[in-house]
Amino acid sequence: MLMLIADLDTVTLLQFLLRWVHFVAGITWIGLLYFFNLVNVPFLKELEPGVKAKIFSPLMKRALFWFRWSALVTVLAGLAYWMTILSADLRNARADGSYGTPSGMMAAGSFFWLWTAAWGITFLAVCIAKLDKPWVVGVVYLAAAWGASHFYVMLNNHGWESNRLIAIGIGGGMGWMMMLNVWGVIWRFNKKIIRWTEDSVANGTPMPPEAAALARQGFLTSRANFALSFPMLFFMAAASHLPLFGK
Repeated sequence: MLMLIADLDTVTLLQFLLRWVHFVAGITWIGLLYFFNLVNVPFLKELEPGVKAKIFSPLMKRALFWFRWSALVTVLAGLAYWMTILSADLRNARADGSYGTPSGMMAAGSFFWLWTAAWGITFLAVCIAKLDKPWVVGVVYLAAAWGASHFYVMLNNHGWESNRLIAIGIGGGMGWMMMLNVWGVIWRFNKKIIRWTEDSVANGTPMPPEAAALARQGFLTSRANFALSFPMLFFMAAASHLPLFGK
């Protein structure tokens, strides 16, 4: 087995290592996301307020530690792996003469600005405009994700891009939005709620008035991540197993 590994080139080994890290971190991240939405939220609703207050902080501090860092590692390893695909597509395009753009900056650049803009729209809707109806939030997320997907395909349809590049550019874009939600909303809001809850348990101080609003926004954002995980996983699987785009 070691001899077989030694025969592999450096790029192949790097791609395998990045995918393995991406898988392990991703399973941790999405597993905790499903735990929060399918188990933890309904369970905490069934507890008496005093019991819930004592359980909430130690549970969430530990769970959110693994949740936020696994999200970051998943995205960083996935982006690094995707960049190796982009490099391979560019080399192949130069070899067969189909390379029609000056660089691969469009594929990478459009990914970051389209999907960051899509996240910004959802953040404004939930955390600034404070839209509270789940179906309205769902429509905003659907429009933002569909728009970013549509324009990503339009901007990266020169003939040299592979199915893997475009499919991950869509699925990974949803993962990028989800990671920004984890760090920009879910963790940022919950660490305040954890601190207020600990103060309430230790000193008997009431929860601040804004705690309910932050909890609601964090809940809606977590639900949105839960919903986004399904098309995200679909496009990530389609990258290697379902030729939807490109070559």
